[in-house]
Amino acid sequence: MVGIDERWFDDEHWYDDAAGRLVRPYTVSNGRTEPSTRLELLSMVVATGRQPHGQLGPDHAQALVLCGAFTTVAEVAARLRLPAVVTKILLSDLVGWGAVDTRSPDPLADSSNPAVLETILDALQRRL
Repeated sequence: MVGIDERWFDDEHWYDDAAGRLVRPYTVSNGRTEPSTRLELLSMVVATGRQPHGQLGPDHAQALVLCGAFTTVAEVAARLRLPAVVTKILLSDLVGWGAVDTRSPDPLADSSNPAVLETILDALQRRL
């Protein structure tokens, strides 16, 4: 895995029981509302093993760790406890830096299909 400081993955630094997430989503995305790379919730993402240029922020580092094996954008968002659009922005930054590759979702994985949605929900609940 890319040389990521695992301490950034420790929730205790970024969450407070009473206040919730200490860094607000608009701060994580630097105020951006659109990702630079088209990603869907069911898009697959995986780390390339290439080190991004410059210092990664904690949310980028966490997202990169979660991309150690193929996973969906939805799962990364759930694990980061961030809105999907903010997660897409983080992941698109990583794609732009060459640290993450993406694959379009399988055309058979219709995101409006209740069976697909239940499968995703079950997988997310097992991992959280």
